[in-house]
Amino acid sequence: MKHPPLQPACCEPYALAWLLASALANNVWADQPSTSPSATLRASSPASATRQLPVYKHLPAGIFKTVLPPDGKQGLATVRPFLLRAQPVSNGEFSKFTQKSPQWRVNSVAAVFADGQYLSHWPASGLPGKDQLPQPVTNVSWFAAQAYCESEGARLPTWHEWEYAAAADESRVDARDDPAWRERILSWYSRKSAPLPGVGSTPKNIYGIRDMHGVIWEWVHDASALMVSGDSRNQGDPDTLQFCGAGALSANDRENYPVLMRIAMLSSLGAASTTRNLGFRCAKDVATANPNKRIKP
Repeated sequence: MKHPPLQPACCEPYALAWLLASALANNVWADQPSTSPSATLRASSPASATRQLPVYKHLPAGIFKTVLPPDGKQGLATVRPFLLRAQPVSNGEFSKFTQKSPQWRVNSVAAVFADGQYLSHWPASGLPGKDQLPQPVTNVSWFAAQAYCESEGARLPTWHEWEYAAAADESRVDARDDPAWRERILSWYSRKSAPLPGVGSTPKNIYGIRDMHGVIWEWVHDASALMVSGDSRNQGDPDTLQFCGAGALSANDRENYPVLMRIAMLSSLGAASTTRNLGFRCAKDVATANPNKRIKP
């Protein structure tokens, strides 16, 4: 399994955690032909290939306004062409993955890879109930999500890839300046708790992708690089919200409350953390990448 790309010192916790986990894996999976998580996944990949193939949608290259600019100044990020899963991974799909990769089952996963709430919404049998199968899987750690994506020959999307795809609505590549669009997303946060809908329950955006908003939170590949202050009164202050010490929110970005909530939530988690409303979808690289399209900043 690939660990997150090495970041400057402020952004290394996931990479260090993965190195530690790999060192401990020899004892955790002593009964496996190979004790390497990557080798185990490679060994199971032919079997996992029998799963129904998921749908991935192509997103073109672009330059867009991000709330976390890489250079901390311009507010723009460049995204290369990539493929993104059309909808989040479901309980049913993740259950099949754990059957092929037993080290990720509820009663087998190493504590260094997932906390005690891992898949806690599944019944005591360690498998999802029939009514849970179409719902998005939650209570999964970053490690588990990345392992699943690798079984599909994929990876978790980066923050900028996720933000780029999430800016679109049904007819526009960037709907973020539309107050009605923002209000529709904010309404999700005011809803009372209810059973999760099945994946694919929201209208597809212009790229053909569903459930970017209004269903669950989602892991991103570089979640360890999202850092915010613990003082919510300072959210949006350039000195307290950074992308690895460089990026900063502008005053105008404070209106993008849903995105800020996602950043605050992801930045508070470790790679082994799980929550009842956090799931994931996968992304894939596109071989040719020549970003020359700019969406509305």
